[in-house]
Amino acid sequence: MYPQHTHQGATATESMSSIKVMGSRIPLYSAEFAANPHGFYRQMRRDYGSLVPVDIWPGVPATLVIEYRTAVRILNDPDHFPADPSVWQRTAPPDIPIMPMVEARDNAIRTAGAAHARYRGALVDAIAGIDLNSVQSIVEASAIPFINMFCTAGKADVLKQYIYPVVFTVFCAALGCPPDIGERVAAASAAMFDGVDTASVNATMRQALLDLTALKRAHPADDVISRLVQHSAELNDEEMVDQSVLLFAAGVEGPLNLIANTVLLILTDDRYTNHGSGDHLSTMTALEARLATDPPMANYCITYPRQPILVDDVWLPANQPVVISMAACNTDPAMNTGEFLGNGWHLAFSTGAHACPAHARPYGLLLAQAVIDNLLDTLPEMKLAVAEKDLVWRPGPFHRSLTALPVVFPPSSPLYL
Repeated sequence: MYPQHTHQGATATESMSSIKVMGSRIPLYSAEFAANPHGFYRQMRRDYGSLVPVDIWPGVPATLVIEYRTAVRILNDPDHFPADPSVWQRTAPPDIPIMPMVEARDNAIRTAGAAHARYRGALVDAIAGIDLNSVQSIVEASAIPFINMFCTAGKADVLKQYIYPVVFTVFCAALGCPPDIGERVAAASAAMFDGVDTASVNATMRQALLDLTALKRAHPADDVISRLVQHSAELNDEEMVDQSVLLFAAGVEGPLNLIANTVLLILTDDRYTNHGSGDHLSTMTALEARLATDPPMANYCITYPRQPILVDDVWLPANQPVVISMAACNTDPAMNTGEFLGNGWHLAFSTGAHACPAHARPYGLLLAQAVIDNLLDTLPEMKLAVAEKDLVWRPGPFHRSLTALPVVFPPSSPLYL
């Protein structure tokens, strides 16, 4: 059985009869899981404790960590739990659609030891050059033209028509990525998260990022990619591709999901609605609540034990994925008190050696706050166009992501910068 539990208890089939399972493992990739992950997490706690046998794709087993303290222990022990998947990958199915999300890469999230220190140092330094004071003005300059495209219609899918294009445009500006290359990266990135055609995704992404690297080597500017190519780490072209893959994956998909999920919270929770009293909760409070309950990357931070290791009465096999459920750990009853703003403990940014770089955190929050506030200030009477229960969540083992966010509002005239 995978993994081996040393204590006695009900089998997965017996104890999880109300949940669709794959053999003795719970399929994180299923539409059922996407529709009700917190229901799964609650039953996992009852039936398994801190470590749960799951499939991250059909026939691809892993262990899901759903207890906060256990997750912190693992994430702060890179010697026993390195993030390098190289050994696992030799025996994993090579063509599974999620492979671009988990495969070995020469970047900060998929290496250990000296290589990790080199890549992370370059990445941290490059990100540190982002001017946080300019985020609001850059977002506003991008947001208004996109809002103008649908504000007269009285309805929109704000996920596709506003949130995604604004986030991608603003992040490309920070990276120094021109629109033509950005469009190619966007298509490959979307396919990567949706698990579409592994070989084509990697080839498209690689060529676009090689072109971006060549552009910045020839014409450096004040942007993240230029700082990376000029860094003392002396990254070669292939290493630049792998750093850029990480940047785009973390810098677009994460904020995109966080913003959409927070807009949903604001539209469906009266505490965040201004009824003229002025005492509604702030956008930042809503963002912190989402990070602490439904983080945009719900299950990730994957590690691979060097040898079999006993954790919480469970033997974890060597070189097999151990996935941290940030969503489940953040809602662990032993930790979550319902107070979210500035709590500092949630795992949405991970912790330990592979935690989100310090400068990237305020950038992501400022970006999200500005994108949301520009939308709500422009369309203050916006409401969901469908019942919340009718919204559809994208299946996938890692993200917490809507397929669409349809809204209605009184039509308004276009704005001008």
